[in-house]
Amino acid sequence: MSKFRKKPVEVEAKQLIDDLGNHMGIAHWIHENGGKVTVPGAEPCLYIETLEGRMRADIGDYVIRGVRGEFYPCKPDVFEATYERVSE
Repeated sequence: MSKFRKKPVEVEAKQLIDDLGNHMGIAHWIHENGGKVTVPGAEPCLYIETLEGRMRADIGDYVIRGVRGEFYPCKPDVFEATYERVSE
């Protein structure tokens, strides 16, 4: 079996926190960049239309804008194991 290493890629990401303004800001960011997102009124989450279908982003999750402009949620432990901050 062959082994492969993930190529270093820079992505944009925002973390969903327990703040309605944060939810709306992330939803606006997704929408203004061509993504589809729903902000339910009764739940502190976002529903994001991804390449794999509709996915839920909960408090603490990161929302990532991928290399093709697609959006998807990522659990914080996976995000922290996979990504590191780059200088602006």
